[in-house]
Amino acid sequence: MDIAVEKVCEFILRVRALDVKEGPTDPDSGSNPTDDGSRDVLNEDPDDATEDELREVIAGLNDDERAELVALLYVGRGDMEPGEFADAVRLAREREAAGTSTADYLLGIPNVGDLLAEGLEAMGLRCEV
Repeated sequence: MDIAVEKVCEFILRVRALDVKEGPTDPDSGSNPTDDGSRDVLNEDPDDATEDELREVIAGLNDDERAELVALLYVGRGDMEPGEFADAVRLAREREAAGTSTADYLLGIPNVGDLLAEGLEAMGLRCEV
C-alpha cells in the first residue's frame, strides 16, 4: 500500500469522533461542562469543524492514497478480499473518475471508521493504540 497506516489510523480516529456526534438534546440548558458531565461535547454544533477537517484530510491525500483508502473500505466491508486489493484500488479510481467525490462517498457511509479498521486488519495491519 502507498498510503501510510498512520494516515489511515488518523482518519479512523477523526471519523469516529464525527460518528459519535448527535443533534442537540437540550440546546437551552445553560449549564457548563462541569455541571453536565461534559455531555455537550458529543452534540453537533454549527461551529464544529470535525467534518470540514475530515474533508481537508481527504483533499490532502494524493490520488493513490484516496483510491487505497476506498479500497480498504471495500475490503473491510467484505466487498473484496485482501488478495483483490489491486482490483479494489482500480474500482475506487473508476468511482472517483466517474465524478463521485471521495469525501462525500466516505463520509456518507455509517461506521466508516470501523470498516476501515476491519480493512486494515484483513490486510494484516492495525492501528497502534
